[in-house]
Amino acid sequence: MSVTLLPSAHLDSFTRDNLPPADQWPDLRFDLPELRYPNKINCAVELLDKALAEGHGARPAILCGDLVWTYADLADRVNRIANVLVRDMGAVPGNRVLLRAPNNPMMLAAWLAVIKAGLVAVSTMPLLRAFELRQIVDKAAITLALCDACLRDELLAVQAERPSLRRIVCFGAADTELETLSAGMPDQFDAVETSQDDVCLLAFTSGTTGQPKACMHFHRDVMAMCDGFARHILAPRPDDILIGTPPIAFTFGLGAVLAFPLRFRAATALLDQATPSALVADIQRHRATMVFTSPTGYRAMLTQLADYDVSSLRMAVSAGEVLPLPTTDAWFDATGLRIVDGIGATEMMHIFISAAGSDIRPGATGRAVPGYVATLLDGQGREIQGPGTGRLAVRGPTGCRYLADDRQRNYVIDGWNLTGDTYRRDEDGYFWFVARADDMIISSGYNIAAPEVEQALLAHPAVAECAVIGVPDPERGNMVKAFVVTVPGRPQDAALVRELQDFVKSRIAPYKYPRAVTFLDRLPKTQTGKIQRFRLREPPLATP
Repeated sequence: MSVTLLPSAHLDSFTRDNLPPADQWPDLRFDLPELRYPNKINCAVELLDKALAEGHGARPAILCGDLVWTYADLADRVNRIANVLVRDMGAVPGNRVLLRAPNNPMMLAAWLAVIKAGLVAVSTMPLLRAFELRQIVDKAAITLALCDACLRDELLAVQAERPSLRRIVCFGAADTELETLSAGMPDQFDAVETSQDDVCLLAFTSGTTGQPKACMHFHRDVMAMCDGFARHILAPRPDDILIGTPPIAFTFGLGAVLAFPLRFRAATALLDQATPSALVADIQRHRATMVFTSPTGYRAMLTQLADYDVSSLRMAVSAGEVLPLPTTDAWFDATGLRIVDGIGATEMMHIFISAAGSDIRPGATGRAVPGYVATLLDGQGREIQGPGTGRLAVRGPTGCRYLADDRQRNYVIDGWNLTGDTYRRDEDGYFWFVARADDMIISSGYNIAAPEVEQALLAHPAVAECAVIGVPDPERGNMVKAFVVTVPGRPQDAALVRELQDFVKSRIAPYKYPRAVTFLDRLPKTQTGKIQRFRLREPPLATP
């Protein structure tokens, strides 16, 4: 296909230089009028500045504990931080800026400031360790970072090895550097007039190899997730208060707690701790009307609903893993609300199959979100007409564009985005999840690449060989299980299991550690030495 890009506002052309070749792009569709954007658009202006121009300055934008920021308060912080980025840190349009913090008001303001200044936001999970952050810094050629002071140690460890990360500015208290610098900056900032197809964020996903892939999303993509899934499925209103657990480093979280509320001039309620108990408590505290979390989160909240008033909710949204029918039935019985399920992908920006209200069929994911087309492909890559089972393929206003990555060819085939999922489609066009087609382990809504866990285990001196798979777990959907062959003479006991688990937690994000460890004398292999993972997935080995 031919790809014609508009003139870029980026002085640093790194992201545009590293877009996939034109023949590897997905086919993009802009069938709906609301998905056709002007050539020049800055999504931070659309989300925030235009809200002020429309007279919403005094409306609450961010709630966090007792703190309330109005739209005007948020704009003041955003403009000051943008000035810090440009005047003090020397950022120029197109530079990538790593953001490291939990979902707190300053993190949201920093993200908007980066976008408004024509920079590229690279939000990272708070739990990532130095090894993982180093991969991101290297792949995205990052030189600048804004970091919550409580999370700076791992990033400082990266800087010690990568002096190219020339500046880390911390925030989080009145006397930290970003707050001090911001106080001396003007409260006005002229947004960079970016093109609709200038990259504004890099969303990292590990993939099944453990090597991170950077998904490149444009300014128009941020708007499309708002004007597609949010507008047509959720229909937020200015009097809504949105709340959720996913961090904005997940595009699910970026939409839920930042883009969606601002796009529709609503408010977002941020959690001090992203736990189910904190979530249900803050739903009551802020009288939240829309909640976003994983099926694991809903299962955990069910045990606490008797102690809290969540009657303010009018919508509950799930993504990140398969929503089991017993969970949505139990939530409906407890609240009278049927959970809005959805499948999205980091590569696609957000949810592209879903249903809400009377359109929900419990157990089904839903139908294609307006603006998207979804189909199934057979083993030869041909479309399956009508009901059937096959590989899920999708087209729409967003699509996969990896940064300088040969895996682009595997995700986009003949213009279709192939998500790696197997689905069944019924007579009415509803899609029902069948299975994952790759080795990604989805546990409690987190994507965990088995090879990455294996790599961490192999660094331990007691481990000779190992293999990692996902096994069913009633609480998490799946959990990480490791099969370990130890070096000669090392006792295979409970003490070593705990030692290996703690070791993995110290090297990669703690949620990736193997919750079950089985010791084997040898791993099942082919004659050529490849591990036969399918044998590990068979009973009795596949038991938790």
